[in-house]
Amino acid sequence: MAKLFIKQAQQYSKGRPSYPEELFNFIASKTPCHDLVWDVGTGSGQAAKSLAKLYKNVIATDTSPKQLEFAAKVPNVRYICTSPKMSMSEIETKIGAESSVDLVTIAQAMHWFDLPTFYQQAKWLLKKPNGIIAAWCYTVPEVNISVDAIFEKFYTVDVGPYWESPRKLVDEKYQTIDFPFEAVDGCDHNGPFDFKIEKVMDLDSYFTYLKSWSAYQTAKEKGVELLTHDVVEKFTSAWNEDGKSQKIVTYPIYLRIGKVGNLY
Repeated sequence: MAKLFIKQAQQYSKGRPSYPEELFNFIASKTPCHDLVWDVGTGSGQAAKSLAKLYKNVIATDTSPKQLEFAAKVPNVRYICTSPKMSMSEIETKIGAESSVDLVTIAQAMHWFDLPTFYQQAKWLLKKPNGIIAAWCYTVPEVNISVDAIFEKFYTVDVGPYWESPRKLVDEKYQTIDFPFEAVDGCDHNGPFDFKIEKVMDLDSYFTYLKSWSAYQTAKEKGVELLTHDVVEKFTSAWNEDGKSQKIVTYPIYLRIGKVGNLY
């Protein structure tokens, strides 16, 4: 998975949206203790820097050293590059002992994971019975009718063949992803729960986001430029239709959250 994002790590850092406070406040409200978080697949630390405001310590891991180069430096966040397939001894050395973690978070990344192995590790690390795991994805950006119409064809027809199969779990809003955890206190299910990102963007920022996709990099490595002159012209015409260079772009977020429970 990490290889898909290495070459566009800087675009990923610049182009990806930050997550809303409401999301983290909701997660924090369901976490009994706020001592230690493991943020898995942290990328360039979009979630880690927000978690650091609500938890005493955050260990943020990724398998891509290039991604971590662009992560925001925060005093109580420790960034660690891990091997793609961590052993339990590596988990214990780099993250913590059994039942030592209050919260495990995975932002826009869990669809890439070997879930049975990852869940075994997460369950071992989380405090019993109320340790929390929270995983979320965000789907495609929404701008307005004109831009979204161009985007829809671009996403499904032009980019579609270059997505790895796990992307389907994002398109399905994490409704179909395996998530074997109990509902948190005060909730009668483990999600998905709906949130949204709102980001003011100009057209260049919008294109930077599109170029941060793994599918864009995959196509490029095969000699295919997805943002052709014709596609760029169509996006530009639709974007400038209302005469405003900056627009509020909305990304729907879908959160799965649960507690580890008693495993015995």
